[in-house]
Amino acid sequence: MENDEPASPDPNHDSTQSKRVNKKFHLTQIEVIPCKICGDKSSGVHYGVITCEGCKGFFRRSQSSSVQYSCSRQSNCPIDRASRNRCQSCRLKKCVAQGMSRDAVKFGRMSKRQRDSLFAEVERHRQQQRLQANSVQEPQPLPAYRTGKEPREQSPHLIPPLPPAYPYSVEPELQGCPPEVHPYLECRIGEAQAQSLAYRGSHRRGFDSTMSTPEAILNMSGSEMGFRPFDPERSFFSYPTSLHIEELSASIVRSHRETTQYRAEELQALRWKVFSREEIHAYQSKSVDEMWQHCAVRLTDAVQYVVEFAKRIPGFRQLCQNDQIALLKSGSMEVVLVRMSRMFNTENNTVFFDCKFAGTELFKSLACGDLIAALFDFAHNLCALRLTEQQMAVFTALVLLNADRPCLEDRERVQRVRRDVELALSHILHKDNQESLLHKLYQRVPVLKSLCALHIEKLRWFRQLYPLTVHSLFPPLYKELFGSDTDIQTLSTH
Repeated sequence: MENDEPASPDPNHDSTQSKRVNKKFHLTQIEVIPCKICGDKSSGVHYGVITCEGCKGFFRRSQSSSVQYSCSRQSNCPIDRASRNRCQSCRLKKCVAQGMSRDAVKFGRMSKRQRDSLFAEVERHRQQQRLQANSVQEPQPLPAYRTGKEPREQSPHLIPPLPPAYPYSVEPELQGCPPEVHPYLECRIGEAQAQSLAYRGSHRRGFDSTMSTPEAILNMSGSEMGFRPFDPERSFFSYPTSLHIEELSASIVRSHRETTQYRAEELQALRWKVFSREEIHAYQSKSVDEMWQHCAVRLTDAVQYVVEFAKRIPGFRQLCQNDQIALLKSGSMEVVLVRMSRMFNTENNTVFFDCKFAGTELFKSLACGDLIAALFDFAHNLCALRLTEQQMAVFTALVLLNADRPCLEDRERVQRVRRDVELALSHILHKDNQESLLHKLYQRVPVLKSLCALHIEKLRWFRQLYPLTVHSLFPPLYKELFGSDTDIQTLSTH
């Protein structure tokens, strides 16, 4: 006799089927967002990033050990739908910068936070499309102005956790800041998660290495350089209260996060990418002047990010321009060296360079073995302190704001800004129960100065041998900061 009672449902089967339906539904939604690499129609999340099929296949092919790309220009080629096939090197660089990784899991296996980030971005993209469609039909009234002090809706991930600067340790998540700090972080509901995933926005155009002077870069707005809009007036505080220090810390951390070339999780995902023997030999086969020029371009790229970071340090833009330039001329290299420790792998003593991790032997043709060894030692020792991204951010601001720099016109004002940053660093270390780190960090400052002096000494030696290379082929900003007779004399005696 047949049993008319329905069979008991299989919860595992229903759950699996539901997940498949949801996955297919959300993948269809994601396709409304263009490819993060070239802007073409996307086909889903591939290797951790929303891309089209073309960029997906390109990245997969680029992982072959026999593939080696190089850029004939200055590694800043625009990558869009029309030009994506013109420069494979810059296309791969953009894939890596956006976060593509062979180690990255696909959409169906992402964490809940990553899925929420994607859904938030999809929904925001759809809302923008609807608003644009409505604006064509009927003019929309402007939204009412809301002050920074007005309360916002609560979001459990309004401030995303930051990874540690030392990329091979496990640190606790960043604790949430008080509500008063939120206006300074300029995050709307759900944006923080999407920004975490799409940190390298497809609109970041990169820097123009032909920019000739620090003044020109200081006068450029962040939006012109591809960064998020930034209002320096909002981030200047004139009263040293506990809330002021909390706000100051949060502002510096956000500025650091938005002006680093690579995020810590990107570097961690790429730590397995090291140069092959053949690739190392190719670098070693370069002439001295060719390798110096190549490294000067890379260093200039890093300096330009430091300039944008400096502009966002609360109080920096309130200094006179001569003092801003003086601080950058004598301090930007020090900040680059501190940031270098973020890109250092202590497991095999390599540093991230040209999209892979390289040891000291790669730089042999520079003929500066003592300088390279000293730089690697400094990065290794700084990594040993296991700084978090928050600690790293405020420490780099402190390094830059040194009132003892030469040629300052208003040292007292620089000292006031620096004093606030010192309080912010002490505040962060106190919250982390790591007050003993402060003395260790201060001990690194004289080492930084000696490394910069050694760099200037090597540059003077190189310029004597290859004056035409320095004059004609080095990036103008590099020459402006480090290459003139006056600057070499000033910086080498600093």
